[in-house]
Amino acid sequence: MSKICCSTEDDTPDVKKAHKQTASDHSHKEHNDTDGHDHSHDDTDKSTFMLFLPAIISLLLLLTGIGFDNYFSQPWFSGWVRTAWYVIAYLPVGLPVIKEAVESIRYKDFFSEFFLMSIATLGAFAIGEYPEAVAVMLFYAVGEAFQTMAVSRAKGNIKNLLDQRPDEVTVSQNGTYKTIKAEDAKIGDVLQLKPGEKLGLDGVLLSDRASFNTSALTGESKPDTKSKGETVLAGMINLNTVTEVEVTAAYNDSKLSKILELVQDATKQKSPTELFIRKFAKIYTPIVTFLAVGIALLPYFFVQDYVFTQWLYRALVFLVISCPCALVISIPLGYFGGIGAASRNGILFKGSNFLDKLAEIKNVVMDKTGTMTEGVFKVQEVVIKPEFNKDEILLLVNMLEKMSTHPVATAIDNYVGKTDATIQLLNIEEIAGHGLKTTVNGKELLVGNFRLLDKFNISYDADTANMVYTVIAIAYGGKFAGYLTISDSIKTDAKATVQKLHDMNVKAVMLSGDKTAVVNYVAHELAIDTAYGDLLPEDKVNKVKEILAGSGSVAFVGDGVNDAPVIALSDVGIAMGGLGSDAAIETADVVIQDDMPSKIPMAINIGKQTKKIVWQNITLAFTVKVIVLILGAGGLATMWEAVFADVGVALLAVLNAVRIQKMRF
Repeated sequence: MSKICCSTEDDTPDVKKAHKQTASDHSHKEHNDTDGHDHSHDDTDKSTFMLFLPAIISLLLLLTGIGFDNYFSQPWFSGWVRTAWYVIAYLPVGLPVIKEAVESIRYKDFFSEFFLMSIATLGAFAIGEYPEAVAVMLFYAVGEAFQTMAVSRAKGNIKNLLDQRPDEVTVSQNGTYKTIKAEDAKIGDVLQLKPGEKLGLDGVLLSDRASFNTSALTGESKPDTKSKGETVLAGMINLNTVTEVEVTAAYNDSKLSKILELVQDATKQKSPTELFIRKFAKIYTPIVTFLAVGIALLPYFFVQDYVFTQWLYRALVFLVISCPCALVISIPLGYFGGIGAASRNGILFKGSNFLDKLAEIKNVVMDKTGTMTEGVFKVQEVVIKPEFNKDEILLLVNMLEKMSTHPVATAIDNYVGKTDATIQLLNIEEIAGHGLKTTVNGKELLVGNFRLLDKFNISYDADTANMVYTVIAIAYGGKFAGYLTISDSIKTDAKATVQKLHDMNVKAVMLSGDKTAVVNYVAHELAIDTAYGDLLPEDKVNKVKEILAGSGSVAFVGDGVNDAPVIALSDVGIAMGGLGSDAAIETADVVIQDDMPSKIPMAINIGKQTKKIVWQNITLAFTVKVIVLILGAGGLATMWEAVFADVGVALLAVLNAVRIQKMRF
């Protein structure tokens, strides 16, 4: 008998094991924190046959009993024998529910659905409606079993992720290779990875080149080719030659472990809809219980030919109908399905509340570099004043830029290449939104944008206003030394991304610290609604505040590190290319694991579809229950209609909720 129906925690399999305790180990506080009593079970691991076995036994006994009652009557099938027959038929499906009801009462959750079902069916026994009592609990058990299967399927994606972590790795030790447990591998160990094997820990590639299948991490099926020295991550599958990797992070600190932890924790961050339903059920269930008591007793004072058993039957039907099962299972399952669908496509949500927020988003504010452009820069032009030694200036610029992690630094290093270990850079300082400053050979060296030169009152004669490339200004010894222009290419799916946002009536805004001419050029190419350049970090914050005040909700898309203040301010913070960044996973609300901007509208669409399905379920459950509750109170609905209103609607809601797992976004 499944007990997952009214679980609102939706723990993943690993989390379930961590939370499982005996009843005696529960404190009252723990009990309340898990919604009244422990619903964490391993039913999702049972075979289908074992899951349905109690219901099968009960069904066979029920059908036989109905046969003896109506079609091939037996003289011995009467009195205590008949009662005992139906009691035995009831026990396989009813006993687990009664046990849960008792557990609920132990922890002062008096009005759980288990309590409602127990009272309704035991009451039916009390008035001699044996077949209906068994049938109600039987259909409830079947519904629960189907719901368990649905939950299991919804969690399948996380199980697949868990499977991406190999238990063992092959380590090089003194020229020989030894297989050890992955968690025993240490930082600095060299792993051997054969074709078709999954990497167990994060590391750097020691071999010259290797191709990897990264679909488990990014949702992207295209192979990713890495070169010597590049980062490779746990869960990647080696596609061609034998490869060696040096471990850089412990097993539990790998990016995949962080992703798994993120997805597992996501269902604990409840959406407003889930929180409302949880609170609603706690108020709604006691109300309908007292209404049922009223239906059974109050007519005594108003109805002339009052028959207690007749009104008790109506009250019991009312109780069965009132079970909030359809809402309590289908809504969390709908959100869980949305989180699972997103993670399958390389999008990680930190909670179902962000699915709701993205569904209602009005503005997507994006950074330029690395978000809508490749972030891979190339030096296009070098202009150095004749009075300066060009090679010396470029050498110093390259050495200073090596202190920065900005992609521009890589472009300059690729262009210049040279460094000189004998040259010492002193008092290196990074000036936010401007550039870098140092002292070398007794002279001040400034490398950054032209605002940096303005800040230090250095005059320059370069006309850079209309350049559509990023410009790096250089000053040395208090004089303007020249500049470099650097270009960045727009991502292939960036234009389609903006078009999809417009199709959703979402406004696209670009904020960048790059110069306005460059930002406007990119914005024009992508048909972005509004763009602002030459922004300092505090300017970005002010712009987002303006948008929030005037145009509604904002999702900010950036790298999750430099844009932390803006991500914190926005309704939803989205980190692009977050797979390689611990800070991105920590900072953002949503992590897009690859660099594809097209995942932004996909994430919004998943949020919209999830919310749509959840509200369909809420509407269906409330409408059917209200109709059948009225009919039940008036004596026009039997236990069979009650079963449909509870279990039938729950099954329909669950089937609707799992649709999102099959959708293509």
